[in-house]
Amino acid sequence: MPEVEVENIVASTSFAEKLDLDVIAQSLEEAEYEPEQFPGLVYRLSNPKTATLLFRSGKANCTGAKNIEDVETTIKIIAEKLRKLGVEVYEKPEVVIQNIVAISDLGGELNLNEVAIALGLENVEYEPEQFPGLVYRIKEPRVAMLLFGSGKIVCTGARRIEDVSIAVDKLSDELNSLGLIHK
Repeated sequence: MPEVEVENIVASTSFAEKLDLDVIAQSLEEAEYEPEQFPGLVYRLSNPKTATLLFRSGKANCTGAKNIEDVETTIKIIAEKLRKLGVEVYEKPEVVIQNIVAISDLGGELNLNEVAIALGLENVEYEPEQFPGLVYRIKEPRVAMLLFGSGKIVCTGARRIEDVSIAVDKLSDELNSLGLIHK
């Protein structure tokens, strides 16, 4: 089975009913806040290497994590920093995974024209003049796969890491059974 490597996890949470981004921006030197450009405050951590967008509504989006533990660590660190500033933060902010982006390699080259026909044109978007990859949407688990002629794939849209592995295995099995992976 092809190995799967998570590149990015996007998660959302809510820290409080509302946040005063001006106070947070002045108090946390790592914070970037330019409300004329973007309504959210950007807070980057170097360990784990993530970026979190905080909004006045109290909601936040964390990006850049490579595993669920890093998402949870990021949320804990930010919640703690906010508490130290005197912000009333929810006791245990609920973390919701919105999207997981992962890469894999099928171990052989693909003829994307053959793949498009074999996988069924109703599930495939392939316009080589526009984009060199083929987009294949899988219904279960519900993900989108970008397939490239090199055999490399990008999986996006999953909400659980297990779903990425299931989708990649399913795709690999299907393409192998059709003889479409050219080693």
